[in-house]
Amino acid sequence: MSDYIDLTGAEQSFGDTDAQREVRENDRQYVFHSWSAQGAINPLPIAKGEGVRFWDYDGTEYLDFSSQLVNLNLGHQHPGLVQAIQDQAGRLATIQPAMANDVRGELAKRIVEHSFAGARSVFFTNGGADANEYAVRMARVHTGRQKVLARYRSYHGSTSTAITLTGEPRRWANGTLDSGVVHFHGPYPYRSVFYSETPEQETERALAHLRSTIELEGPSTIAAIILESVTGTNGILIPTPGYLAGVRALCDEFGILLIADEVMAGFGRTGHWFAFQAFDVTPDLVTFAKGVNSGYVPLGGVVISEAVHQTFDQKPFPGGLTYSGHPLGAAAGVATFDIFAEEGILERVRDLGERVVGPRLREIAERHPSVGEVRGTGLFWAIELVKNAETREPLIPFNASGDAAAPFNAVVAACKQAGLWPFAAGNRLQVAPPLIISEEDLVRGLDIIDEALNVADGYVGA
Repeated sequence: MSDYIDLTGAEQSFGDTDAQREVRENDRQYVFHSWSAQGAINPLPIAKGEGVRFWDYDGTEYLDFSSQLVNLNLGHQHPGLVQAIQDQAGRLATIQPAMANDVRGELAKRIVEHSFAGARSVFFTNGGADANEYAVRMARVHTGRQKVLARYRSYHGSTSTAITLTGEPRRWANGTLDSGVVHFHGPYPYRSVFYSETPEQETERALAHLRSTIELEGPSTIAAIILESVTGTNGILIPTPGYLAGVRALCDEFGILLIADEVMAGFGRTGHWFAFQAFDVTPDLVTFAKGVNSGYVPLGGVVISEAVHQTFDQKPFPGGLTYSGHPLGAAAGVATFDIFAEEGILERVRDLGERVVGPRLREIAERHPSVGEVRGTGLFWAIELVKNAETREPLIPFNASGDAAAPFNAVVAACKQAGLWPFAAGNRLQVAPPLIISEEDLVRGLDIIDEALNVADGYVGA
């Protein structure tokens, strides 16, 4: 029996050094990688993925605890998604977005029905960054205003407006590509910039800070506030009690649109179709990508409220994409809804998060002095690592690299050595496996993290 299928469709076995060498050489000679100094990287060649695992050409198996880039919600090679794409390709591989298409319309209908009260339509994009770009464009045209407020400790994409909205170091080298963006602080109780002592106090002070920012920037100049409903890469920051409702109230008071960035948190990651649904708040625009079809074909979009939709009823929308609502991506999106229902995905995510992940991580935190805090919901959790639990000094400095990042890199290496591919960001290990993961594999992954944290413990007090 073969281990994997190669580029030509031939069956191959692990351990083929010639095949691996060719993949490495082609990558290093011809592929330009994102967020990287090209001469300083050596990407791992991957031969196969299946379920919650993937393998390199030597046959080394990794438990995927990051869902690749937190997009592979239904895992590698899910037969329902693969079949949907194959079937669609067989009957209509592509059609331009100006024409009506059955699978595109069906997916838009399902997304609207599962999003928020007052949702009207969906504009499809190729991914999350352009979804945020277009949501901001809609907000600006709808309100006639230009400024957009976005939080620090956020990531919204790497295209021009999206990277300017981003509130973390990846923005820095790009300069200010959209001069209408203003940043503000959101709630982060563990490292509160408001010196809060309780989550409720954090909410009150964060909202006061936001109100002040709005007033000082000029409410009549602000088109929208964009925020990740649950912050993803920058720490799995769960909104403090009443915070999102408070942001909604400020938007209503000043005529500002609320954009919920659900690119990472949406489509089941938190145990809900969209993360904002757990906080009793209704946005005006919702951006999505990743989990809508697990990234099997690039697809993203914006869910649009009735009010914003009506702005463009007689006025043309100034934007478009050749591959908007691509049939292959849409087919996988429709299949995603079917699979979620058939496999009870939302229910099992909530169950595993509440019954397995949360209790185990809290137990891990009690035993490891390197763990400052654990937080999360569903299958979306963060383990924040520290050198000193009392002072909350991070394991490594903010935006560390080189030797300064060595302690954290050692923890990540221990995970990989044990067969776990972690979601590593900043000074955090973040837990985000495919939503189809079995309880057995989930426990195994947490066991590996537990053991790897012994490495982090060795740096405590250093």
